[in-house]
Amino acid sequence: MKLSLCAIAKNEEATLPKCLSSVRGVVDEIVLLDTGSSDRTIEVAQNFGARVYTYQWCNDFSAARNEALKYVQGDWVLVLDADEVLVPEIVPSLKQAINSDFYLVINLLRLEVGAAQSPYSLVSRLFRRHPHIYFSRPYHALIDDSVGLILDREPYWQIGNLPEVAILHEGYQKNAIASQNKFAKARSAMEGFLAHHPDDPYVCSKLGALYVESDLTTQGIELLERGLRSTSVSADILYELHYHLGIAYNRLQQTQKAIFHYQAAIDLDVYPMLKLGAYNNLGSLKRASGDVIGAKTDYEMALAIDPNFAMGYFNLGITWKALGKLNEAIAAYNKAIVINPDYAEAYQNLGVVLLKGGLVTESLAAFKQAIALHAQHNPIAAQQLRQGLIDMGFSV
Repeated sequence: MKLSLCAIAKNEEATLPKCLSSVRGVVDEIVLLDTGSSDRTIEVAQNFGARVYTYQWCNDFSAARNEALKYVQGDWVLVLDADEVLVPEIVPSLKQAINSDFYLVINLLRLEVGAAQSPYSLVSRLFRRHPHIYFSRPYHALIDDSVGLILDREPYWQIGNLPEVAILHEGYQKNAIASQNKFAKARSAMEGFLAHHPDDPYVCSKLGALYVESDLTTQGIELLERGLRSTSVSADILYELHYHLGIAYNRLQQTQKAIFHYQAAIDLDVYPMLKLGAYNNLGSLKRASGDVIGAKTDYEMALAIDPNFAMGYFNLGITWKALGKLNEAIAAYNKAIVINPDYAEAYQNLGVVLLKGGLVTESLAAFKQAIALHAQHNPIAAQQLRQGLIDMGFSV
C-alpha cells in the first residue's frame, strides 16, 4: 500500500523540517499545500522531495485540506501539521494497519506536548484514499462527518485505533499559541461556523473550551451546556463537553459542579487515555476539598492508564506527603523526575519532603536543581526559592 503525507502550511520554515524528517522513509510521497508563505516554507518542503502546491487562504482549514487531498496519489493518507511529528516507534503498527483490507480510518493517539490540560487526543489522521472522504468545519477540520456518511452506505468498512502515541504535537504550548495568534484565528473561524450551526455540539465543545481558556468563562459555560443539550452527541464529544465544564466551574470555584462534570466525563465509554486529564483534575479538586484518600485513588487511576504521566506522580507525591507518608512521597517525586528530568516543581517538592525527613544534604541538592531549572523558564520562582532557603539559614 502506498502512503502519502498530506499537509498544509504557512510560514512554517522553523517547524517543518522536524515534521518532514519524521516521515522520511515512511511515506511514499509528500504533498504540501502552501497557503501564502512569505518565508522559506516552500523551499524547505521541496528540499524534502515534496510536491508543493499553492492556495489562496480563505479562513477555512477544511477548504485548504480538501484542496490538498486533490493532489494525493497514494492508497492511504497521513495528515500532519507542521508542528507535529510522527513517533518512530509507531511505524510498524501503522504499516501493518494500512495493509489490512477492512479499515477505512485508523485513529491516531496524539500527545499534546506542553499542554496544561488534555494531554492526549484521538485524531482521525490516517485514512484510506476514498472519493467521498473530505474534511468539514473551518477550524479543527476533521473527516468524521464524511466518514459517517460512508459507513451508512458501505457498512463493511471498519474504524481502528493504534494503541500507542503516534503523533507529538507542540502547537498547544503557550509560546507557540501566542506567537501564531492561534486563539484569535480559531475564535474567528469557529464563531463564523457557529452563526450558521448554533446547536452543533462539536463547535460548542471546541469554541466553549476556547472561551474558557481565554477567560471568557461565562460564555464558555453557555456554549458547553448548549452542546450537552444536543440530541445527537458522540461519546468523545460528550467527554470534551463535560471535561471543559469541569475546568470552567473550577475556575468559578463551584467545586461540586466541577466534580460532577469530571466524574461524568470519566463514566463515559471513551478511549482510556482521553480520561487522563479528568482523573488528574478530579483528584486535585478532591485534594483541595480535603478528600485526600479520594484524590490518591484518582491519581492512581490516572497512572494506571499512563504509567509515564509525570504530573500524576507529582500529584501523588503531594498526596502521600499530606498523609504523612514521606518515603512514599519521595518515591513518587523521584518517579516524576525520572520521566521528566526538567520537572522543577518535582525537584522543589522533593527537597521539601527530604528536609522534613531530616535528609538535609539530599534536600539541598534537590533544591539547587530546582533553582537551576526554574532559572531557565521562571526566574522569579528561582529567586523566591533561593531567598527562602537563605532565610532558613542555608547556603545555596
